[in-house]
Amino acid sequence: MKKLAPLLIAIVISGIGMGCKVGPNYKRPAVQIPTEYRELKGGAPGQVQPQVASYADLPWWQVFQDPKLQELIRTALQQNYDLQLATERINAGRAQVQITRSNLFPQVAGNGDFSGGKEHNFQTKFNFLTLTGDAAFQLDFFGKLRRATEASRAELLATEDARQTVILTLVSDVASDYFALLQLDLQLQITKDTVKTQEDSVKLTNLRMDHGVATIAQEENAISILLGNYPQGVPRGRTLVEQNLPPDVPPGLPSALLERRPDIREAEQFLVAANAEIGVAKAQFFPQIALTGSGGGAFGRSSAFSGLMSSQLGIWSYGAQVSQPIFTGGALKGNLRLAESQHKQALISYRQAIQHAFGDVSDALIGYQKNHEVRVRQEQTVADLQESVRLSIMRYRGGTTTYLEVLDGQRSLFSAELVLAQARGTEYQSLVQLYRVLGGGWQQ
Repeated sequence: MKKLAPLLIAIVISGIGMGCKVGPNYKRPAVQIPTEYRELKGGAPGQVQPQVASYADLPWWQVFQDPKLQELIRTALQQNYDLQLATERINAGRAQVQITRSNLFPQVAGNGDFSGGKEHNFQTKFNFLTLTGDAAFQLDFFGKLRRATEASRAELLATEDARQTVILTLVSDVASDYFALLQLDLQLQITKDTVKTQEDSVKLTNLRMDHGVATIAQEENAISILLGNYPQGVPRGRTLVEQNLPPDVPPGLPSALLERRPDIREAEQFLVAANAEIGVAKAQFFPQIALTGSGGGAFGRSSAFSGLMSSQLGIWSYGAQVSQPIFTGGALKGNLRLAESQHKQALISYRQAIQHAFGDVSDALIGYQKNHEVRVRQEQTVADLQESVRLSIMRYRGGTTTYLEVLDGQRSLFSAELVLAQARGTEYQSLVQLYRVLGGGWQQ
């Protein structure tokens, strides 16, 4: 047995390290991507000059500088149930890798058996204890087990990327809903201020105010759910007008989007796993070789041997098993075709994810630019109406016009201010959307 030990060790080492791996090794597929992002230039579609820096490189706490909003995002990252589920899926993925990888190592089990009694015919008594250890090891000459482990690891990485996608989405959802809430607050405040100056139209403005209060409660409920809380009020920080807007929002290099977007990385890891599964399917065509060994001993006493004489017996065995598929009714070929088809599907999904990502960025760039322009124009409209109302009040006090002109001007100003509040909220929400589609927000 001692002479066989070096041979068995050499076989084990060769099975782990020297065997080939059938199937293709993964190489990132070549994908043609744009060299520039598309956005609006002077009201018409144009191209964004590439820049190394990207707005999405900033961590979320530098993008959203409102302390209350930062507090809400941190609470969501700690308590949100979708994120907790994503984290547990990572734990499950790690366990699955451990399970799959365990097949690369010898499987050892210990066995014990005790028996005793009296034999009626010969009036003999006996007590025996048998202790054995069994070992089995499958040689991975053709890489089936290593390819399976490779696929399992890739699926784990995909799960981690999926968690980052959840974080990115969660941060952007909380920020977007928060800005929507501030927009409603601003519109409600405008309505309250208007009530004080338009006594003749109090009923209409009160209806708008009641509607605004109800909508605010619904928005607070949505934020509470994202935070992992039951519906309740949401604390505010800065008002919408006090929120900072960046002077410039560089999208960065298009090639960097493939690494920054976790959904693209997730799709690529699924492609890596599907590529490894082809190797698993191909390895099924080759012989499966397994080594087995057992050793131990039996200890006991029996009256059949000189009056309960003690006895000891050594037990050991070894063997090898080779299994070669000969006829499976087309199952192996079908399994290989299935793996190849799933690889092609993963490749299509990967390319589709990249295409959608660039479409998202282009739409977000155009949307943010348009919303910025709308907000600027609306600010000018409000400024003009404020001046018009001021002049109407001066003429009314001077006796050159009626108060009806003042009321008409105030109603127009009220409507314009509500539109401006909406434009401000939409601009901030479009900024959040741009930050999200560029792949920002998952940094911890």
